Amino acid sequence: MIRLISFILILAGCVQSDYKYIGQEYLGAKYLSNPLGEGLPPDSDPIFRTDAFDCTTFVETAMAHGDVGVLTKIRYKNGQIDFLNRNHFIESDWLVNNSDIVENVSAQYAPVSQRAVIIDKQNWLKTVYGIDSDIPQETIVLNYIPYEKLPQIYPTEPLIVLFISGKSEKSDKIGTDLAVRHMGFLLPNGMLRHASSKHGYVMDVDFYKYVEQRAKDANNIGIMLVRIK
Repeated sequence: MIRLISFILILAGCVQSDYKYIGQEYLGAKYLSNPLGEGLPPDSDPIFRTDAFDCTTFVETAMAHGDVGVLTKIRYKNGQIDFLNRNHFIESDWLVNNSDIVENVSAQYAPVSQRAVIIDKQNWLKTVYGIDSDIPQETIVLNYIPYEKLPQIYPTEPLIVLFISGKSEKSDKIGTDLAVRHMGFLLPNGMLRHASSKHGYVMDVDFYKYVEQRAKDANNIGIMLVRIK
């Protein structure tokens, strides 16, 4: 109970404080794909670090305000550290298992469309890690704002923004469909704060210029806006 209360208070502090501070301490940190793990096989990366991020671990660490206990609660179902228990997929794991602290608010900002994504975790585990499992496929329906319907949005608090794509050949290479291809924070000043693989570090960029470039790829179809409760 004490841990849960601390978790809620830390998240509340992130939201209620000046928007510019969420993740600010990590600006300039290098981009590194899949920088966190369980400290042992099949993912021997450390449980916690602040020197390098990918887009997801940046958002998670910033949400946790650098608190490893809170980070663990965000990254793992029921906070239980185990590779198979990790919230690997934003669509079927992360949003669902963190529904007590985040919610999709896309429809509050613009008309939404739906993207159905089939998460085949069993095939993904076998293809990427060589792990056998009996996890069934899941079909998840995501409400998102298509780029052509996206208005100028200046939220009163930082929002997590998920960048949604259609199915692509990349999905076949990893054994499952994916819809969420990137994530970061949309700040009230219209900036996107994210860990950029292209530039190699955590940075702020103009959100709408970033969207304009992303929308040039026909397979990039829109965004989901997620509020931290």
